[in-house]
Amino acid sequence: MKTKLLLGVGLGVCALAWAAKDPVIMTVNGVDVPKSEFEYLYHKNSQQQLSPQPIDEYVEMFVNYRLKVADAVAAGIDTTAAFRQEMAQYRHDLAAPYMADSVYLDQLVKEAYDRSRQEVETSHIMIFKKPSPMLNERAVATLDSLRGVALAGGDFAELAREYSEDRGTKGRGGSLGFISAGRFPYSFEKAAFALAPGEVSQIVESPVGYHLIKSGRHRPARGTVRAAHILVLDQNGTPEESAARKARIDSIYQVVKANPSKFEEMARNYSDDKGSARQGGMLQWFGSGMMVEEFDSVAFALPVGEISEPVRTQFGWHIIQKIDRKDPPALQEMKPAELARISNPQDERNALVKKHQTEMLGRKHGLRVNDAALAPLREQASQKGIDSTFYARFNAPEFAGVEVIRIGKRPIALKGMLDMMHSAAAPAGEPALKMLDAALDGFENRELTEVEEAWLEENQPEYRNLLHEYTNGSLLYEASVRKVWDKAAKDTEGLQDYFDQNRASYAWDAPRAKGILVQAKNDSVAADISRRYLELDKEDAVATLKKEYKGEAQIDRVLVYRGQNPIVDSLMYGAGEATPSNAAYTVCFMLDGRLIDAPEEIGDVRGLVTGDYQEALEQEWISELRSKYPVTINRKVLSKVK
Repeated sequence: MKTKLLLGVGLGVCALAWAAKDPVIMTVNGVDVPKSEFEYLYHKNSQQQLSPQPIDEYVEMFVNYRLKVADAVAAGIDTTAAFRQEMAQYRHDLAAPYMADSVYLDQLVKEAYDRSRQEVETSHIMIFKKPSPMLNERAVATLDSLRGVALAGGDFAELAREYSEDRGTKGRGGSLGFISAGRFPYSFEKAAFALAPGEVSQIVESPVGYHLIKSGRHRPARGTVRAAHILVLDQNGTPEESAARKARIDSIYQVVKANPSKFEEMARNYSDDKGSARQGGMLQWFGSGMMVEEFDSVAFALPVGEISEPVRTQFGWHIIQKIDRKDPPALQEMKPAELARISNPQDERNALVKKHQTEMLGRKHGLRVNDAALAPLREQASQKGIDSTFYARFNAPEFAGVEVIRIGKRPIALKGMLDMMHSAAAPAGEPALKMLDAALDGFENRELTEVEEAWLEENQPEYRNLLHEYTNGSLLYEASVRKVWDKAAKDTEGLQDYFDQNRASYAWDAPRAKGILVQAKNDSVAADISRRYLELDKEDAVATLKKEYKGEAQIDRVLVYRGQNPIVDSLMYGAGEATPSNAAYTVCFMLDGRLIDAPEEIGDVRGLVTGDYQEALEQEWISELRSKYPVTINRKVLSKVK
């Protein structure tokens, strides 16, 4: 639904001022075309031509274009569900950059950039989120108690070993090592980087769980490293087996130490990391904390091109070759990737951007929330949750029609918000109240977005021109499909009549060879195909023969002029012997082969006839539109087009 924004008493004055600046250049079937829109399309068209198109010539083309759009509207194409959905999505996508607060986005990017300048030694105790609100409350209470113990001098690492549910780190006392920016949820990362060395955080909620974070040392960021390695696994086994594995890695090391150029070969042949072995041991670029500490520290410390001695990790023995390194990216270098991350709905900052947008548009368009109308919903959500009885009660007329928000002077009823919730359920208490708040936020954003899109169409010429160009172009396309393209493709009788009436237009300046070209494996197969052809219906013959003689012959309908196919030239035009296109098929001949001076049937020139028939339908359609819909051109305004 297109929302109309009431701008108050100044609207009339603004409209008059705008009309003076953007007069109507023509009216097509009662729809005004402003000068700015005409100029925009005229200049765009001119830029796509080798030389500028004369204005009078373009006017005729433009009138035809708008007449077709008028016909599409008259046919109701713009009212179909598919068209309306497509236009709503395009309108929304087109408006998105206009609604983005570049200052706020730059702040988020700068925040990420500042964190990327350092690395933080981090440990955490984590409890995963559960489906039950009661269990989540218990998780928060547990972490709150553990924080008290840690602040009183308790051993954070021991607490992590006992209570953390992060199996990847609990065995290491919750240690994540040094972490770099951009690898963890926003809420976790923001808290971790803000802590002073030795400080324990408040409880941090991330999308997956609840965390207690402890910070260690801070250091300048080291960037990223590209390395290759050779791995000999050594995780289980007897002391004798471990000794044998150590001897194996030592012997490999002696080879690559003596001749570093053999590193790739040795990795392919002897590394137990089969994934990287296929790449000569090559690993992807990695930053701090992405590898186990022992591997990480050696890889970063090595000079580029150097090979390490065997390094022991929890997986076994590694020989590491440092391939390359990169410093942390500069602000402008990292900005595009960071903006892409922020735009991902899975990134927590995406919700922050949406909330900021709602606040910004709310101030601009005068958003007000009716807290009194929401009070009964909050009370029931708190006490009984959100379920079928919740929707039954508040979808009743005495509640559903009540104003829940107001944008400018336009009241918006509760029913719209309830419909948007899609009967989602939540248990009583905090989960239900959170769901209700999220629904209100989403509803406000949706309604404000509609209002802003209408405002943009009214006040932003660039947006309006692009929107109208796409909308009218889509209407033109759909109308052309119905009136011209589909009709030409499906109207077999009309196409045949057009061909019969215009045969002379499709005369050839030289004869064509027509028939079925057969390339067979041998004379026996060729004779069999000739006999079988006589038994078949001529319409289906080629398809049947291809199926029955698959692997024994190549069979194709042909209609070619001399010089187009060497085999046909040899068979039909008396040219010299030609080499078969497939060496396995040495016997070549024509079935029903003949030379024709002109097309025998429409199939001989179907592409040309179809194109011409489309053009004829197009001209017939335009003539009909010219007499059907009135067009008025303001020549005085037209004369001012630059």
